[in-house]
Order: sequence, then C-alpha cells, then structure tokens
Amino acid sequence: MDDTTILADALAFHGHRCWASTAGVRLGLAAMRALGASRAGAKQLHAVVEIGDHHGGMCFGDGIQFTTGCTFGKGNIEKSREGKFAVTLFDKASGRAVRVAYRPTLQAQIGATAFMRKRAAGVPASQIPDEEQMEVVRLVWDAPAEAVMTVGPVEPRAWSEPEEVVRFAVCARCGELVAEPYLRVAEGASVCIACSGYPQQG
Repeated sequence: MDDTTILADALAFHGHRCWASTAGVRLGLAAMRALGASRAGAKQLHAVVEIGDHHGGMCFGDGIQFTTGCTFGKGNIEKSREGKFAVTLFDKASGRAVRVAYRPTLQAQIGATAFMRKRAAGVPASQIPDEEQMEVVRLVWDAPAEAVMTVGPVEPRAWSEPEEVVRFAVCARCGELVAEPYLRVAEGASVCIACSGYPQQG
C-alpha cells in the first residue's frame, strides 16, 4: 500500500482531516522505516506516544495508531502524557527503538488557515468544509521531511512486556465483568472500582 493510500485510510479512520493526524501518519511511517519494521498485526511493535489528554492535538495519536498498527485494544500503544507530539516506537524482536518528534516549523502557517481559525472559535473539525480540512493536511503532508520531523537515532532498547492478565471476575455489586487487577475489596466483597467508592487512578 502506498503512503497516499495509507494517509487517506488513516484520515477516514480518524473521522476528519487535520494537521495532527496527518503528522501522526508521517511520523509513524518514518519510525517504522527507521526500524525496518512492518505494521504490527500482533504485538511485535510497541508505541509510546507523548500526547496527553483534553487538547486539540490528540488526533496525532490516531495517525500513529493507524500507521503502526499499535492499538489500545492490543495494548501495544500508550500515552506518556507529556503534551508533546512525539512517538517512541519499540521493535521487540530486534530490541531496538527510535523516537520521532514533530517539528513546529509549520505552525505559523497552520495557525493562519481557515481550518484552525474555525477550530479556535469552537467549530468542530467535522463541520469545517472538506477543502479547508485538506489545506492543513497538504501543508503537513507535502512539506519536506526535515520541516515536519526529527528522527532520532535507532538505539538498542528492549521492551519489558507486562504480564497479560486473562483472569476476570464478576463484581459482587453491579454484576459486571472486571479484569482481576481492577477489582477492589469493599466491605469484604470483591467489587469494581466504580462500586468500591475508591478514587479512579490514572
């Protein structure tokens, strides 16, 4: 599959066209090429994405997720919650990793687009005309690689895989299925976090 098709499919998966998801696609592709890796069909890759939560650039994570095949469902992608547009991709088989970071070279141009002006005014991305969405996509997609990203060195870095828990139990209060590590004991009963009254972590 060529890169343009990957971009189109990633944007369709994401649900709208924007600069951050496009950047995620470019950086994800660059990370895989640096490692000589293929898209993860299983869990052979692991991505650590530095975006955080509740900001307008989280779309970056969908670009990484779609491109690398690292997904939250497989448990081989996670956020480090630093609020930055970078990804470290681990190749478990070779014990190597590479960090690729977005460069802010284009942000003045991106910020001046009709798309970004409307986003700043609170207009949802999906309600902005397609051509205005595509303007920011093209700015990031068509720019030279050195204007969009910094590809770090490929370094030896083993990934320590946490145990995959396949044990579940039924909450004694609500009757819903819970993965065992998330059970809490309240008044002598094994319950889910919501029924325990304990604060949610993370």
